[in-house]
Amino acid sequence: MKKLALRGELLLLLATLLAAFGWVASKQIISEVPGSVFISARFLLASLILLPFCFSHLVNLTAKQLISICAVGVILAACTQIWVYAISISSTLSEGAFIMSLAMIIAPFTSWLLFRVRPNRAFWLALPIAVLGMTLLTLTNGWQVEQSQWYFLLASALLSLHFVLNKRLTASIKPLTSISLQLFVVGLGGVLSLALSQPEAFELSSQTLVWFAASTVIATSLRYLMQTTGQFSVKIETASLIMILEPIWTLILSVGLLGEVLEPQKLLGGGVILLSLFVYIRGSNN
Repeated sequence: MKKLALRGELLLLLATLLAAFGWVASKQIISEVPGSVFISARFLLASLILLPFCFSHLVNLTAKQLISICAVGVILAACTQIWVYAISISSTLSEGAFIMSLAMIIAPFTSWLLFRVRPNRAFWLALPIAVLGMTLLTLTNGWQVEQSQWYFLLASALLSLHFVLNKRLTASIKPLTSISLQLFVVGLGGVLSLALSQPEAFELSSQTLVWFAASTVIATSLRYLMQTTGQFSVKIETASLIMILEPIWTLILSVGLLGEVLEPQKLLGGGVILLSLFVYIRGSNN
């Protein structure tokens, strides 16, 4: 049992690293490729890669279950569209990763609004810490929030909505089956956006193709497979603490691979946001 839990923790740790790698890969790709093209190709291919692992369960889903999964997938598609656009106009990936991590703090409030599930005491303790961290992270140029930060915050709110709805969904549907179909819906959302926007012609360099392959296979398909498998054998509080590492890995990779420089105040703000997540997770499980 201990070996199984240790294996799950290792898979989750690797999943956070792959997710962080996805931030860097996405930034590299959309510098040459329109966001809608990137989203449609990446997520359609990723869903097809996951399909063999869940096909037998997928074909046995009821019409109601299929509609529910697709509806939640639409939320993820909207979140992804906004997230990719925010990355395209942002100069600091790690800043966006810290803002996106707020989804875990926003989720209890979202659940309260939708389902009248009152947040626990840990939420109210963590919320002012998160607000302080967000303030330090964004207001480095006086009382002016950058456009990309607003988009990251909106994407974080949508991600929290997806988290709340997806959690209810996976109570009766295997997580991998659900996420495979949802990734397909995200890809279809990219196709729709592509049809409406009609982006200009572009050329693909060999380097961008390598980044795209890595983003699709490693940062999407393999990441979700590892994350889903790991969560089965790890306690929820342990899994939550491990998932906090994603913005830290993103910071390390963006500094190492992209030469990003993060101002001390923004770094402190990111640290305070991580503290709020830690307070919430630990408080929720005591």
